[in-house]
Amino acid sequence: MPETFETTTFETVVLERPAPHVLVVRLNRPEARNAMNTQMGHDLKRIWQQMYVDPGDTRCIILTGTGDKAFCAGGDLKQRNNMTDSQWQQQHALFEQGTLALVDCPVPVIAAVNGAAFGGGCEFVCAVDFAYGSTNARFALTEVSLGIMPGAMGTQNLPRAVGIRRAKEIILTASPFTAEEALAWGLLNKVVAPDELMATALETAEKIARNAPISTRQAKKSISMSTQVGYHTGYMYEIEAYNRMVPTEDRLEGVRAFNEKRRPDFKGR
Repeated sequence: MPETFETTTFETVVLERPAPHVLVVRLNRPEARNAMNTQMGHDLKRIWQQMYVDPGDTRCIILTGTGDKAFCAGGDLKQRNNMTDSQWQQQHALFEQGTLALVDCPVPVIAAVNGAAFGGGCEFVCAVDFAYGSTNARFALTEVSLGIMPGAMGTQNLPRAVGIRRAKEIILTASPFTAEEALAWGLLNKVVAPDELMATALETAEKIARNAPISTRQAKKSISMSTQVGYHTGYMYEIEAYNRMVPTEDRLEGVRAFNEKRRPDFKGR
């Protein structure tokens, strides 16, 4: 990753390095409940696309929000008020590109949901690899109550997380649900007290970051492919991904460390 990337001051996002190889991407518009405006769309798109081009030494990412009230309230409806059809569609095209870049990010992404995750914020939670939430987290896809519908892959990712019948209930009623319900339905992997959320997410991120980075990225791609192709085709993809590991230094280091009864020192090579 270019040295200038993390030294850049983003207008709506803060980048933090709490541990080696771990990057925190913090949505930083607390005055607007971390709602996504056009600038945040540009900022996030740039971050996710950079990770695709060159993640540098980043091996795991935590996505969270500033404050204890909201993870992300979705699209900024104050900015969207009185937009023309053309302006709305242009902004949404930016959000679409950012969503695809997040889904295609090769580095594992964990959401640490620190409060309300409504609309596009809930879609972020659906789009990441998995998510932890605080007990005060709340979720909703409210779009049909506003005359629109989920447009950041919510109708695609939510059914994969909670099942198609539950997804229809959530989207068609536009009703909010709790962190405990999100856990029971499969949207969250874990629920913890608010003051434990980031420490819990960081502990998991560090576990991932200690593993071989090429292996984790290839495994992530193969798992994601499992929902998009047939069973045997998915297995062929898995074997192609597997064979990428055989000639790596990390594969040799992993086996050597096991036999020497020590923790491996992976280099991503």
